Amino acid sequence: MTVLASERLRRRIGDNLQAYAFLAAGLVCFGLFSWYPLVKGIILSFQQDNFVSPPYWVGLDNYRALFADPLFGTAWLNTLEFTALALLFGYAVPFVVALVINEFRHAKGFFRVAVYLPVMLPPIVSVLLWKYFYDPGTGLFNAVLSALHLPTSEWTQSPKMAMVSLVLVSTWANMGGATIMYLAGLAGIPSELYEAAELDGASVWQRVRHVTIPQMRFIMLVLLLLQIVATMQVFIEPFQLTGTTNPDTITVMVLIYRYAFTVNNDFGLAAAMSVLLFIVLGAFSAVYLRLTRKPD
Repeated sequence: MTVLASERLRRRIGDNLQAYAFLAAGLVCFGLFSWYPLVKGIILSFQQDNFVSPPYWVGLDNYRALFADPLFGTAWLNTLEFTALALLFGYAVPFVVALVINEFRHAKGFFRVAVYLPVMLPPIVSVLLWKYFYDPGTGLFNAVLSALHLPTSEWTQSPKMAMVSLVLVSTWANMGGATIMYLAGLAGIPSELYEAAELDGASVWQRVRHVTIPQMRFIMLVLLLLQIVATMQVFIEPFQLTGTTNPDTITVMVLIYRYAFTVNNDFGLAAAMSVLLFIVLGAFSAVYLRLTRKPD
């Protein structure tokens, strides 16, 4: 008996050592690639560093310099404007598209694939494609407007149209993912609810208002928060279509790039801006985690 118990204890210790070894490897990778850059970025925000000269501590000077920069407020306002417009188009349109596709009796799979195709394109390809569409001289959109004898537009170069043009690109490129999530949510609604509503004489709009929206309320709220977090980090669209110097479209992420790579390689200033964005997005993430937490 003593020998058997000793053998079992030896196997148990061996199994636990293997588990701890795998756990330690995962923790090391998580700390190295997730937490170390985060902590390093926070420390960098209090330093003057161009990655050429040795860094030195400047305290809160980077944050004071940020608040003194006129582009600081402009970038935040542009980011909020982009987020508001992106939610206006990118939040409502996928829901309507999902409702329409869900009502189809035939070829529903084809339309699901068709609406998701833009998501499969690399973001830079999508932006370059729309850059051709927006070209004031030879672009597709102005060619169509000219053919219809309508006034053409400067699109990304116009102060009034520039932000809307960026939002349209982002909405087209990302609409498929939200639509698929809405379709998954719609598939989970019991058909008995719609049948009962039809027996009561409910119209299409009344079924959407009293059945679909209440049943989809949770997934709609989660998607709203996820889209806010994603759109506040917009970078590729303004960077590729309007550059880093246009005050009408410069966003927080573009300003971070501008501080780090195009002005004076001030990575400390860029890190300070990143920390402020991290705090804002952290607040939205905390709300998201709170809403998606399972009840005890």
